Amino acid sequence: MNDLTIKQEFDNVKKELGHGVNISIINLVDQLIEKAHELRASDIHIDPLEGRVRIRFRIDGVLHDIYSFPKEINHEVISRIKILTKLRTDEHQATQDGRFRYIFSSDKKFIDFRVSIIPTYHGENAVLRLLTDKNGEHSLETLGFSESDRKKIENAIKKTNGMILSTGPTGSGKTTTMYTLIKMLNSPGVSIITIEDPIEYAVNEIKQIQVNPRLGLTFANGLRSILRQDPNIIMVGEIRDTETAHIAVNTALTGHILLSTLHTSDAATTLPRLLDMGIPEYLVASTVSIAIGQRLVRKICKDCKEKIKVKNNFTYKGKGCEACHGSGYFGRICINEVLVADNKIREAIEGKIMVEGDLKRDILSNIKRLKEVWSHYY
Repeated sequence: MNDLTIKQEFDNVKKELGHGVNISIINLVDQLIEKAHELRASDIHIDPLEGRVRIRFRIDGVLHDIYSFPKEINHEVISRIKILTKLRTDEHQATQDGRFRYIFSSDKKFIDFRVSIIPTYHGENAVLRLLTDKNGEHSLETLGFSESDRKKIENAIKKTNGMILSTGPTGSGKTTTMYTLIKMLNSPGVSIITIEDPIEYAVNEIKQIQVNPRLGLTFANGLRSILRQDPNIIMVGEIRDTETAHIAVNTALTGHILLSTLHTSDAATTLPRLLDMGIPEYLVASTVSIAIGQRLVRKICKDCKEKIKVKNNFTYKGKGCEACHGSGYFGRICINEVLVADNKIREAIEGKIMVEGDLKRDILSNIKRLKEVWSHYY
């Protein structure tokens, strides 16, 4: 998936290097940023290899080679990114993280970037995450939740206490779901505080805290401080350890709505995961309201979608076109399941009957839902 503008820019770099001309690294980095945004990339990868530096864009969850540039200018490119991010330009052997805002000269719109730089054998490697602020455009419906699942979630957030957990692997849309719920809950009559690592998007009228372990501000310590701020609703970016899990559960037990994320394979394994973290059965049973399991999958491009026969069945495939840059896919859809911790499940938890019996039967309808969504787009 090569782009002519980027190719021309890098070809010019090679020519100028060959003639000893001082090249514009600023223009080069600007081209990368603007083209990544144009192609709907979620991440820019700048990978130093032996003899060259590879540029890749992650589009709809898949990495694509875009181009490569001479290794001689990698230091200047990384330095430019460090300057934008206000990182140390004289540090090359340590990891550095930061963020910056890029303003487009054409229309003065902006996009935020999260930056991670690490030292590797062939030089410094950078990954830039594009934080496109489209969360305000999302609703539970646009995220792909069925009417019945939307009602389950809406009933859960109407309560005055309880845990609402979004689960799935990295890059499955958990954070987007959490921000959507936060915006649904946001009103002048409630106090909402979040603790995140990092803060992905700024949300008006809520208090957002950035984790800073170097200064002792961890999820656990931050959550303790938040409880002294008279909150109604708390969002913890991720429950990573036993200490945070214990504080989160007790927070939900004492009259707060707590939203957070967990890395589990599906909604059903959320409950065993909390038990594995040492949370007593009675606390899990009395605090968890719902667990949302989700994945992001690519959508077939509607402009080049064609019907094909596979054995005795028909399915669809994108043959590739200008709109999808030849990939056959355009955009992604969230497929999800919502597990409500009802009386049957609470009894199963307290009786240590996980995944078997009542709990397993209860999630079968959610599994069916995933298949229905998948078949609709595929």
